[in-house]
Amino acid sequence: MSVVIRIQAEDFDVAAETAAVAQGCADIGAAVAFTGLCRDEGGRLAALELEHYPGMAEAEVARVVEEARLRWPLSGVTVIHRYGKIEPGQNIVLVLTASAHRQAAFEAAAFLMDFLKTRAPFWKREHLKDGSTGHWVEAKSADAAAAARWEA
Repeated sequence: MSVVIRIQAEDFDVAAETAAVAQGCADIGAAVAFTGLCRDEGGRLAALELEHYPGMAEAEVARVVEEARLRWPLSGVTVIHRYGKIEPGQNIVLVLTASAHRQAAFEAAAFLMDFLKTRAPFWKREHLKDGSTGHWVEAKSADAAAAARWEA
């Protein structure tokens, strides 16, 4: 199984990453890609600053990828999460799963994204269009509820 985990400042190319996860794998019947983008929060956000704990972030993502691999028959997984200042419309995160069947690929991608939102050590700070620095973004109860569904 192909596993790629990258925490990087640079943007990523979804099509290139999808091609890479499927390259040389004739048993892949489905590849599901989720791309998280920075939004402008109603026009008030100039950028979102993402910070992470180097080493710990990669280890936590790897641990959750291993959980997904044990739950679903995956042929490949790619998780790329960016850090630094990201402007509205730019990519933040890519979760890409590949499997022989679509259901496994869809479920594994949803599982990975739910846990990235709740357990991975990333922090977001708003930079507003008026030039001020906003607050650190708090965790949402909806994200915790989404992740809780996988505990059952």
